[in-house]
Amino acid sequence: MKTQLTRLITPTSLCSRCRSSLFSRPSSTRLFSSTSHLLADESSEPPPPVVSPPTTFSELSKNYMNTPYKPPTPYGTSSAHDNSDLDDLTKMVPGPSYSSSPQFAEAPVRPPVPHHLHIYAHRHNTHITLTTPQRQPIISVSAGNLNFRKAQRGSYDAAYQLGKYVMERIQQEGLLKQINSLEVVLRDFGQGREALTKVLLGSEGRALRGKVVRVADATRVKFGGTRSRKPRRLG
Repeated sequence: MKTQLTRLITPTSLCSRCRSSLFSRPSSTRLFSSTSHLLADESSEPPPPVVSPPTTFSELSKNYMNTPYKPPTPYGTSSAHDNSDLDDLTKMVPGPSYSSSPQFAEAPVRPPVPHHLHIYAHRHNTHITLTTPQRQPIISVSAGNLNFRKAQRGSYDAAYQLGKYVMERIQQEGLLKQINSLEVVLRDFGQGREALTKVLLGSEGRALRGKVVRVADATRVKFGGTRSRKPRRLG
């Protein structure tokens, strides 16, 4: 092959550097190319043998029979390696850990049931009821108990005076020590709803306002149902 290269390329047409590099090339130089094959390094390890995938059912069954049998893990138990990622995740989640007890013996702690302050404010009167966490009434008064009569019972001033009276009575009877948390339950949209909201947010409800943990709306919503009464027409 070297003789063929010398016939194709005359040494006189090449410089001394090109001539030395041409004749010093390894014997693996290809005929019609100036590049040579990459010679493998003797110190490098040989590449791993290429394993062709099984193509027939017999080869698949042979591979299946050669694999060692691994018994399944019982339900509810896992190895230490499988639990490593799960333990890392449970450590990041705040709150009590239930991984140690499969029966979840540690129940989550529920907050105590609060006292309830029911405010029923319709357009003719306003009712206030304070109950225990067991729904037992402690105070139950309306605007009529404060000597408001007929149309005056549904006014804004009557509801405001009623709310102020209830706040003073709670302090006089020493109920503030018993009330750790309070839930305010509003019902209907009379003038007393806004008046009692002002009482709780004002100076009269300062002692009780910090114990309110929840405000709920218990207004009745009718979907279908029976036929309503005929609206009252005056004049």
